[in-house]
Amino acid sequence: MKVPLFDVTRQYHEIRDEMLQAIDNVLNSGRFIMGPNVEAFEKEMSAYLGVKHAIGVANGSDALYIAVKALGISKGDYVITTAFSFFATASCITRNGATPIFVDIDPKTFNIDLDQVEEVLKSHPKKDKIKAIIPVHLFGRTVDLQRLEKIRNDFGVKIIEDCAQSVGSYWIYSNGEIKKSGSIGDLSTLSFFPTKNLGACGDGGMILTNDDNLADFCKIFRVHGARKKYFHEIEGINSRLDEIQAAILRVKLKYLEQYHEKRIKIARTYNGLFSSLKLDLLEIPQVHDDFRCIFHQYVVRVKDGHRESLKEYLSSKGVETAIYYPLGLHKQKCFSHFEFGSLQNTEKACEEVLALPIFPEITEPEIEYVVKCMDEYFKEAKKC
Repeated sequence: MKVPLFDVTRQYHEIRDEMLQAIDNVLNSGRFIMGPNVEAFEKEMSAYLGVKHAIGVANGSDALYIAVKALGISKGDYVITTAFSFFATASCITRNGATPIFVDIDPKTFNIDLDQVEEVLKSHPKKDKIKAIIPVHLFGRTVDLQRLEKIRNDFGVKIIEDCAQSVGSYWIYSNGEIKKSGSIGDLSTLSFFPTKNLGACGDGGMILTNDDNLADFCKIFRVHGARKKYFHEIEGINSRLDEIQAAILRVKLKYLEQYHEKRIKIARTYNGLFSSLKLDLLEIPQVHDDFRCIFHQYVVRVKDGHRESLKEYLSSKGVETAIYYPLGLHKQKCFSHFEFGSLQNTEKACEEVLALPIFPEITEPEIEYVVKCMDEYFKEAKKC
């Protein structure tokens, strides 16, 4: 059996007629840039996430870059973020001339360690120059939003939520209030890369905010800094969400909650199968009731140096896996001119994490086959 890490074609075949009709409508309209689908999709996402403004841009990396720019962060400023994330989480800081401060992760959640964030805000020698925090809701699991809001209030820093992997996840506050990731940041960002839970058929991104002035900046910055064509107020860039991609995303948004529930069910299935095997060298993610993880990835830890050999074994059996991420951002060559210390939890995660196949259309026999192959591997490993 061959089990892909992610298969975009299965989802396409389920909603093919709707997607083709949406694309055909765009082509027949002749409106390909900043048309009615972009405007409608922005309104629909604003309503879905409970934010005042949603601004479509070309991709998730641009969304982050523009969000940092909107806060006026530049040379001499510092931004706290996680080193266990995709490159764009850090490059949005350095491309604006600022300096990242990487803090370690919580080893259980893989998300930024908020205890360390507070410690940096209290004791860092450049604490007065720290302008913002960029938490990443990694693998679909929300960072503690209630605590993030408290940190912002206590220390006066801005928050840019990186929601590239978490659209639709949420946190339940102590008073029972439910807030979705992306709804509390001064600015928040989304990616619609094809493999995301809400994925386009190409690139796409979005900026979210409840601040009218920040929204206004982002809207004109994405079109060369012009509110009116040919009249440029600031030096912006060209970063517009494509009309065809917006039309496709509008179709998929109708099914997003169904996709989330399927992913959560798949995670529970994996957990049930793994729990019955009691594999000592494997640590699995948990499904919790006090917040909602939408399992963009189902990531396990493989202990005692078995990650690479397990990955190779699964590949030989037709099971595709991936490593998110093999090297922390604090150790990337392009950042070698900065002086970053060791981040033990991040570095250990880079050695142990393995993402298993998960997507809404994966079948139960495929999940059972993945677990069966892993069981076979670990049984052989015990003999050695």
